[in-house]
Amino acid sequence: MALSYFFKKKATLLLVGITYCNILLGNGPDKPNILLILVDDLGKEWISAYGAEQIQTPHIDRLAEGGLLFENFYVMPQCTPSRVTLLTGQYPFRHGWVNHWDVPRWGGGVHFDADKNPSLGRLMKSAGYKTAAAGKWQVDDFRVMPDAMLHHGFDAYCMWTGFEAGNPPSAERYWDPYVHTNMGSKTLEGAFGDDVFSDFLIDFMKSNADDPLFLYYAMCLTHPPFTNTPAEREVETKYDRHSAMVRYMDSLVGKMVDALDELGLRERTIIVFTTDNGTVSAVSGMMNGKKVVGGKSSTSERGVCVPFIVNAPGRVPAGKTNALGDLSDILPTCAAIAQTEVPRNFTFDGVSLMDVFTGKNVESKREWILAMGGDGRGSKAALSPKGMENEYRFRDRVIRNKTHKLYVSSSRKPVKLVSVIEGKEATENLLDSPDERDAAAFRKLWHAVESFPAQDADPFYTPLPPQPWDREVTVPTQTWKK
Repeated sequence: MALSYFFKKKATLLLVGITYCNILLGNGPDKPNILLILVDDLGKEWISAYGAEQIQTPHIDRLAEGGLLFENFYVMPQCTPSRVTLLTGQYPFRHGWVNHWDVPRWGGGVHFDADKNPSLGRLMKSAGYKTAAAGKWQVDDFRVMPDAMLHHGFDAYCMWTGFEAGNPPSAERYWDPYVHTNMGSKTLEGAFGDDVFSDFLIDFMKSNADDPLFLYYAMCLTHPPFTNTPAEREVETKYDRHSAMVRYMDSLVGKMVDALDELGLRERTIIVFTTDNGTVSAVSGMMNGKKVVGGKSSTSERGVCVPFIVNAPGRVPAGKTNALGDLSDILPTCAAIAQTEVPRNFTFDGVSLMDVFTGKNVESKREWILAMGGDGRGSKAALSPKGMENEYRFRDRVIRNKTHKLYVSSSRKPVKLVSVIEGKEATENLLDSPDERDAAAFRKLWHAVESFPAQDADPFYTPLPPQPWDREVTVPTQTWKK
């Protein structure tokens, strides 16, 4: 159902919208389950459904074959900005997490404050879903806020804590993982992290099979450190370990789908599969006959245009789509699936992709999609006397439509306009192109840039009490490039 239905005040339109959603989803009075899988650090060049040649991902491929594969789906090029964008339905310039900030390691009173930000988990819980999260979080310190996940709307949770400063065991997310649940945090000796997380979610499915379920599986795989896996224990080189991690990630996707089948939940579950950014540059893959260097931290297509697959038998038609979408669309789309409204006390940047999911529309309502923060050279966040602040008042970004991408600098100036056709990014700068098609594309994209706030927000939070491990204030406010 279109997001606009939620914002129109006329009860008639809202009723029509909800009825339309019910019919297309085939769910009658019941709400479909949602399994949202977010893989860490993986680009298209490692998914065979997208043309990867050095590896096979059969379980993900089956989701793609029976579902809808997006060619043009954008994320942020770094971890924290992507994850908070997914959770809030807002771009980093609005929610403030413009740069990566590892809360458990750096502290400083910073945290993803449930009282000041929208939260996907809380939205789904308020819509009547039983909610569970497992895997990577990293935007709260569970030592300071052990029940942070409850505040964000998750009934149950099993999370890697993130690397907690001063606590070496917490660095482990794979073998002997350091895991946080409602029972506290501890090392699970002999276990493999993503086995623990997937088992936890399957157990939650079993215990709540009669209720609508929202399951957020934020895998730790395939982020470094490169490791062997329970399926391939003997691999040693960086490349072989990464390949093994991708294969094991794929097997866990299959494990989750099999569990849905065995529990009789598959036909009323919508599976969404995506990643938080491109692959790390330490590894390369072959895709459609070309070598692709991992693009994490880059606003190139290999850094921000990632796999996005939606599968729901009988609900989502199979095929491929060139429709535009990005991570800010997850929250409003889930709201549409849950037949609920997004909170009216926040501004959202995302739009619902429901019409694309169901095949009603070939195109989304988007004229452009956005990624922010690809220039990692000195662009960062740090603690100032005012709290955590982003270095630049206006972070570099790229905005894209179906045919062109416009790169914009931190001084809010157009830097480069390139052609992007069928996922292939040209290198020629078209800012001075005499072709009217290029000039028209620039005008449209620049008009969108002019609609952005004059300066990016800093994160919204009430500072937590000082902790012994907090990073010290390192950069006075006046030295920031603002």
